[in-house]
Amino acid sequence: MPTTPPAPSTLRLNDIKLPLEHGPEALPAAVAAALGLEAGDIRDIAVYKRSYDARNKSAITLIYSLDVGLADDVRARVLAANEGSTKIFASPDSTYKFVAQAGPDFPVGDQQRPLVIGFGPCGILAALVLAQMGLKPLVLERGQDVRVRTQDTWGLWRKKTLNTESNVQFGEGGAGTFSDGKLYSQIQDKFHYGRKVLAEFVKAGAPEEILFVSKPHIGTFKLVSMVEKMRADILALGGEIRFGQRVESLQIEDGRATGVTLASGETLASRHIVLAIGHSARDTFQMLYDRGVYIEAKPFSIGFRIEHPQSVIDEARFGRFAGNEILGAADYKLVHHGKNGRSVYSFCMCPGGTVVAATSEEGRVVTNGMSQYSRNERNANAAIVVGIDPATDYPGHPLAGIELQRQLETRAFEMGGGDYLAPAQRVGDFLADRPTTELGSVEPSYKPGVTLCNLAGLLPAFATAAIREAIPEFNKQIRGFAMPDAMLTAVETRTSSPICIKRDATLQSLNTRGLFPAGEGAGYAGGILSAAVDGIKIAEAVAKDLLR
Repeated sequence: MPTTPPAPSTLRLNDIKLPLEHGPEALPAAVAAALGLEAGDIRDIAVYKRSYDARNKSAITLIYSLDVGLADDVRARVLAANEGSTKIFASPDSTYKFVAQAGPDFPVGDQQRPLVIGFGPCGILAALVLAQMGLKPLVLERGQDVRVRTQDTWGLWRKKTLNTESNVQFGEGGAGTFSDGKLYSQIQDKFHYGRKVLAEFVKAGAPEEILFVSKPHIGTFKLVSMVEKMRADILALGGEIRFGQRVESLQIEDGRATGVTLASGETLASRHIVLAIGHSARDTFQMLYDRGVYIEAKPFSIGFRIEHPQSVIDEARFGRFAGNEILGAADYKLVHHGKNGRSVYSFCMCPGGTVVAATSEEGRVVTNGMSQYSRNERNANAAIVVGIDPATDYPGHPLAGIELQRQLETRAFEMGGGDYLAPAQRVGDFLADRPTTELGSVEPSYKPGVTLCNLAGLLPAFATAAIREAIPEFNKQIRGFAMPDAMLTAVETRTSSPICIKRDATLQSLNTRGLFPAGEGAGYAGGILSAAVDGIKIAEAVAKDLLR
């Protein structure tokens, strides 16, 4: 089915429902019936979005949002008959519109090239859009290019050797490179920034289906080549990208950012600095705080990774349709409000994936989840985490959340026995508060390996109690979730940034003009798509200020 952008003469038709296994003729027939037209009146149909409703496992339904091409007179007649309808209306123009454009001789006079610090999803889209507007950004990434950092990351997973500057957290592509590559978000997006992100990803080699499926994902292997192609686009447009360049200090004069000093000692001048450093740049957070940039503590979550056989999740969610090509590997999203007032929820669910080592600091263990595009590994995994709040759980210093994260990560390293092994426990043993001494039917996927133990003493008591209460409740929604042989691996601490670098209506720091805090690290995103969207917003803000 075509997925090209809608032409001006198309209609958007929402909420067309068909059985999962419908034939090719069913969709045109449903469109004609919904519009009250003959089949011959319809010129073409393009899928804008496709989702599914699996609440009734015996009759799973596909739900379409479509762009329908009609002759002008037919289109006018249908629009008139459905004036005010939310189901049938003129297809909106989702083409991205640039807010500014520099001249070919940029920079001129006292203009300076913008700096982009960090080259994850936020930094990549900020740099790309700045380059497309002719602003020739200079990107500084403390880690290595995506091929080198992949080898460095495997060094931890396979040889227990950590490179603190090039790993799951730091390097080209950001933390999202080693993840499920999810490309959906619940952000409000009236200007179609998300569509711009997805279109750029498709241009860089992502599957075209990400433009219309309800829960698009890419996976690590595809992300690697995509990132390289987007880098090449930025360079071709006059941008510059430097790897292995850690920012040591921010230069500030009279309340305005004027440049940065690198660890090498080099100083680069710029009055427009995009800060897209990700949620794990703890040393940079400290530097910014020391330089007087206004920072607040913010809530984040802590917990474990849980693993089940993917077949258990597929059966629980899809019943007899488990394995259907359109549905793919099943996911889930769960929330429980505990008796002790704590909320427990699933986070970063990775169907058919693996649990990965994600630390960026020596002597600490951090877990995360990852899937390839195929999602065909044996296990499903997700974080099961408890929300914590700076007002009650780590009051005081704005960076206190970082210290809490480090304490838990160090404790996990010690419980794992050192050498970056992760502490792990069977769910049945965790619920019964007894140590795990042998594996059951679920083999943990975490590399470089796990140490079986009792996880009860790792998290704060309130978090352990809340997770123990939540798992049996989740089993009521996902049959098999509380299976005794499911595995818990610790510790998950980097669900989001523990700080927020506050910004004003112009998207600049509250007290440091010219500094544009962006993305997940600054507290304004949570995932690849929302971070990339924030990068576009920041690029627009920079352009408006620089070219005014």
